Amino acid sequence: MLGVTKLLCETIKTEKEIECGKHSPRLLQFSQEKRPVVVWNITKQCNLHCLHCYSDSQNQNYQNELTRKETFSVIDNLSSFKVPVIIFSGGDPLLRKDIFELANYAREKGIRCALSTNGTLIDKEMAKRIADAKFAYVGVSIDGVGEMNDRFRGIKGAYEMAIAGLRNCRELGVRTGIRLTLSKRTVDQLPFIFDLSEKEDIPRIYISHLVYSGRGRRIKSDDLNHYETRKAIDYIFKKSIDFNKRGLEKDVLTGNNDADGVYLFLKVLKDDPEKAERIYSLLQKRGGNSSGVAIGCIDNLGNVHADQFWSHYSFGNVKERRFSDIWINTTDPVMNVLKNRKGKINGRCSVCSYFDICGGNYRVRAEVEYNDIWASDPACYLTDEEVEIDSIDTLQCASAQEKDDYIVKVA
Repeated sequence: MLGVTKLLCETIKTEKEIECGKHSPRLLQFSQEKRPVVVWNITKQCNLHCLHCYSDSQNQNYQNELTRKETFSVIDNLSSFKVPVIIFSGGDPLLRKDIFELANYAREKGIRCALSTNGTLIDKEMAKRIADAKFAYVGVSIDGVGEMNDRFRGIKGAYEMAIAGLRNCRELGVRTGIRLTLSKRTVDQLPFIFDLSEKEDIPRIYISHLVYSGRGRRIKSDDLNHYETRKAIDYIFKKSIDFNKRGLEKDVLTGNNDADGVYLFLKVLKDDPEKAERIYSLLQKRGGNSSGVAIGCIDNLGNVHADQFWSHYSFGNVKERRFSDIWINTTDPVMNVLKNRKGKINGRCSVCSYFDICGGNYRVRAEVEYNDIWASDPACYLTDEEVEIDSIDTLQCASAQEKDDYIVKVA
């Protein structure tokens, strides 16, 4: 995830602040110690049927999901491996009967827990259980207002239930956020999402790019073209700045397209080169796409993936080997490249001046589009001129005139 507010509005300002807060979830993306945040699809069962669901979940029981004993063993290993955060996801994790036992146990082991849910199951009683389990954050997916959201998510009334779930959490002091996945069907809902955040006092907004995984692969044609993507990201940047100027503490993030970081840097560079250099330094610490490095996924059966979108490729199963052993084993050829990918991604990525702050973007989209896991991500919306220009290292060493020429070239 890209912390748009943190970067654009410089809500973190110093290296010392990053170092002191390196284990804080809000600063994990800038930490030099890359222990993986684990997205744990604790069950595949879901009560909704969303068009873009990366796990292709259905409202049914799935066989051979991890047992309670197995999950506790996994948590023990994640704790000893110093995993900072578990994001319990699904399906919908609230359909797993022992979800609160698992969260409490993980928290006792020193792991911060978050919940990724569609929100429709969070009545007042469920919100109380979430609060009692001390979930640090509850993210609720909403893809538009009213009937728009219901059509996208396959259930009438899903929108009203999700809003009620957010309110129930908020009333108990649970930090919440809303998430929207960008597509041609949802992009015009962006203004509503930002207005909803302000109206309902929701502190976090996460905008995800579409990844061609699960049912998301079936609606690949709904992905925004590059022009549409740039317009959408421009709007997100504009609203982030607007919130900050008005004193509204909103944490806006984008995800699943690491071209966003480069695009943000280039836009700032036009008007404020010194600020752009500070942003670049943070983007270097972040490192771009972190699949297989700073984020990983365990699915409902115990298979370990580079992230939640890689369900078709597993590095091993926690029923057979510990997560930590699977994660550090680079004899797997895919894991080996993910851990050291520079010079191994093809196409435009191989000549891009900003690979160090992008990391080659999403391999899943490249594989679906080109049948080549190491091809360039087709969703990279940067122009050829933008990716081939001199790097920031050159800018830092340039004369004043050369810097001016560079900025004009970018603009």
